[in-house]
Amino acid sequence: MKPATQDPLAQLTEIRAIMERSSRFISLSGLSGVGAGVVALVGTVVAHYYLLQEYGSAQYGAQGYLRLFQTSLGERMEALPFLLGLALAMIAAALLVAAFFTLRRTRRDGLRSLWTAPARRLAAALFIPLAVGGLFCLKLFLSGAPELVVPGLLVFYGIALLNGSKYTLEEIKYLGLTQMALGLLGLLMPGYGLLLFGVGFGLGHIGYGLLMYNRYERPAAGSRSQA
Repeated sequence: MKPATQDPLAQLTEIRAIMERSSRFISLSGLSGVGAGVVALVGTVVAHYYLLQEYGSAQYGAQGYLRLFQTSLGERMEALPFLLGLALAMIAAALLVAAFFTLRRTRRDGLRSLWTAPARRLAAALFIPLAVGGLFCLKLFLSGAPELVVPGLLVFYGIALLNGSKYTLEEIKYLGLTQMALGLLGLLMPGYGLLLFGVGFGLGHIGYGLLMYNRYERPAAGSRSQA
């Protein structure tokens, strides 16, 4: 009886999967994006009501965000601790959610560690543009251009995603392009910055996360990809 031979196509698929795992961080969970998006939406609502309480007036109506553009440096310095604290809390919550779901997927895929070489390269690729963008936007806020902060955050975040797409799922670059487009739109429509923040960081992440979950993580999708 002839020995059973493996399907050459199956062998090539397995080799490709091994190469991807060694060069790209492909265990990033789509549910991480959904969780980060929910965090961003909650943060947007909190920021809206804070600005409404602090700067809302009959002239600006419910748009306390618009009144922020007209504030003095002293007024912005008073608002900075809350806004900066809110931003840091959102980042921390999003990272915790991402770590939880990604670690769960990593264990389900049978991998021993989350902090692999591709994960470290991805983290470095994301961190550098985000750190530079955060400091740049902080300078804009203190220099009397708060209307440029949200567009700047969206643009720099988009650059970070494009930079990191080399080390993870390729689809993330489309989320990056979307963030950059929303940031540029924010330059033309500064009064809608808070809304664009919610759309980009909130709905954008939720939509991307659901797409990635349905494409790569659902059992039905996984069985189709292995067929």
